Amino acid sequence: MSAKKAILVVGAGDATGGAIARRFAREGYIACVTRRHADKLAPLVARIEAEGGKAHAFGSDARKEDEVVKLFAQIEQEIAPIEVAVFNVGGNVRFPITETTAQVYYKVWEMGCFGGFLVGREAAKTMLPRGHGSIFFTGATASLRGGNGFAAFAGAKHALRALAQSMARELGPKGIHVAQIMIDGAIDTAFIRENFPERYALKEREGIVDPEAIAESYWQLHLQPRNAWTHELDLRPWIEPW
Repeated sequence: MSAKKAILVVGAGDATGGAIARRFAREGYIACVTRRHADKLAPLVARIEAEGGKAHAFGSDARKEDEVVKLFAQIEQEIAPIEVAVFNVGGNVRFPITETTAQVYYKVWEMGCFGGFLVGREAAKTMLPRGHGSIFFTGATASLRGGNGFAAFAGAKHALRALAQSMARELGPKGIHVAQIMIDGAIDTAFIRENFPERYALKEREGIVDPEAIAESYWQLHLQPRNAWTHELDLRPWIEPW
């Protein structure tokens, strides 16, 4: 690429978010990665740089408006124009409805939905004057249906899906590609390996989702011509019931 371009991944963990950042960095994008504690991003930044890419880590809380505004301004002014913004914050917790406190519900909503609104809004502000860019939201099974014990998580993910739909209808005609990617299945992470060993054992049969494969789908979404944009994409292993 002749001109500098950045991808911002909000919620760049050790699996999906990190894989997305690495995939775009291999194509020459400057990977700007965030999570609440920047020091936890050191291994990801080191890996991107070892693979020949460029990366910058930021400690930022997606639930805090001033921090999100500052983050976008800093990247735009000091690093490169943000061509792609990915909201990849989780918030998956399980509580029976009678044990779901107001604090839990509100925090999950802040993480899973409100943060997406702040990131999506600031991304739109930076991209609209240029007339192009991609804004991607990571969804889950809970984006489509609520499950037993997941009232808070499903509520947040349903709301994030509605946000993405509204933004797509508003921003699509102005050149901004907005899409939501629903990952319907266990992802190959340390959390799944340690807490759900029977599910992780399905990896031998390609029965859990590979973060690298997820990242490839994000890259291909970004490459789509605007005469055939995908708004909603669901990814699941071949053996996943749905």
